[in-house]
Amino acid sequence: MNAPQAKSSPDQLIRALREACDRTLELVADLTHEQMMGPRLSTTNPLLWDIGHSAWFQEFWVLRHFHQQAPVLSQGDALYDSARIAHDTRWDLPLPSEAETINYKRRVLDRVIDLHGQRNPNSSEREERYDEIYFLRLALLHEYMHAEAITYARQTLGYSAPRLSAAYRSLETKEDGENSSGEKLSDIHLPGGIFSLGSSPDAPFVFDNEQWAHEVTVKPYSMARTAVTNREFAAFVDDSGYRRPELWATPGWHWRERAAAEHPVYWQPASGGRWLRRNFDQWVQLEENLPILHVNWHEADAYSRWAGRRLPTEAEWEFAASSDSVSDTQESPAGKRRFPWGDNPPAPDRANLDWRAMGCLNVDALSAGDSVFGCRQMIGNVWEWTATDFGPYPGFAPGPYKEYSAPWFGDHKVLRGGCWATRSGLISNVYRNFYKPDRRDVWAGFRTCSLSQGQM
Repeated sequence: MNAPQAKSSPDQLIRALREACDRTLELVADLTHEQMMGPRLSTTNPLLWDIGHSAWFQEFWVLRHFHQQAPVLSQGDALYDSARIAHDTRWDLPLPSEAETINYKRRVLDRVIDLHGQRNPNSSEREERYDEIYFLRLALLHEYMHAEAITYARQTLGYSAPRLSAAYRSLETKEDGENSSGEKLSDIHLPGGIFSLGSSPDAPFVFDNEQWAHEVTVKPYSMARTAVTNREFAAFVDDSGYRRPELWATPGWHWRERAAAEHPVYWQPASGGRWLRRNFDQWVQLEENLPILHVNWHEADAYSRWAGRRLPTEAEWEFAASSDSVSDTQESPAGKRRFPWGDNPPAPDRANLDWRAMGCLNVDALSAGDSVFGCRQMIGNVWEWTATDFGPYPGFAPGPYKEYSAPWFGDHKVLRGGCWATRSGLISNVYRNFYKPDRRDVWAGFRTCSLSQGQM
């Protein structure tokens, strides 16, 4: 079950919150207390803290902010407010036990359910779009984000893959029959034109960094039909790509030297010039036609230079995913699709989401999800780095959750499209993810553009 993509009733969102809570708890159900705490790392939280934080966030925004209720957990702010609790101190907090944390999470959800549909006496003073449905959806999408974070934390920490219920049936991971040889699909020429970048006010839910849709002009350009594969990236590694400073921008080369990086973080050389890849707690032979993942922005940029190409801007990425016109003459803004294939919600034959494959599919799979131009897997499978610095759109104003976007403007890069562990109720063509350019623990890869044309 996923959050409805259309405008939703509180009842629909309550059902989605129940499912999301169950799924989050299922993601950690097999872990020991020691695993729930884990080592002190800059890229992960203690998973026990993550569970309590997602409950606190729901309590804070739905129960306390909207319904004006007293706290469920008296010390909750001191334990779980991520905006005020330094990351490195979260291992030192007097966190409740696993059983107490799960009980707190269940109590919050039960209280949300009891109160939903009741009018807040002060709600007439609020902006109409910040109603109960807004805060229920905010809590739900936040839960989805943390479920994905728990999944990549299990990869970072070398834990086994999550054991999810049969409701999440596996997808076939064999090569798509239309391109079973793994041959690289060709570039696609995109005509560019006037394009409306961002979300419109009539969207079911809008994060503040998507506000608001504004016209941009995208120059004609050529983009790879698919994401870069493991095979293609291995050629860069084998050509001493990590040892050639001319391929790296200065910040990237400094990162590479500090990290002593010689190849992607979860790769190791094997006999016969082959590579192994760590998939959770298992070492597997590198799958040549899967997308490269767990590379950071610096690595993606260096590969692009080596290949004589470049990363797309986020406007180019959104144009390729969203435009509903292939016209070479666009003198007015092109129409937009919510997803590359249209406005219908994601389905397993269109996008690899929701842990259904418990990993990536080959880059040539799921042709039913192609954009109008023929770009494949722009939603799902692997997050895609763009060339764009994360920043506000014109006229940006923070939403009620003011810490969501503004603190990260300037030193993060934009990623688009979601990955196999992203919930289909979260992702769309306009969703903007953002990480610092040195992060390579997330499920991120990239696709490239030709140097000959394009850019705003």
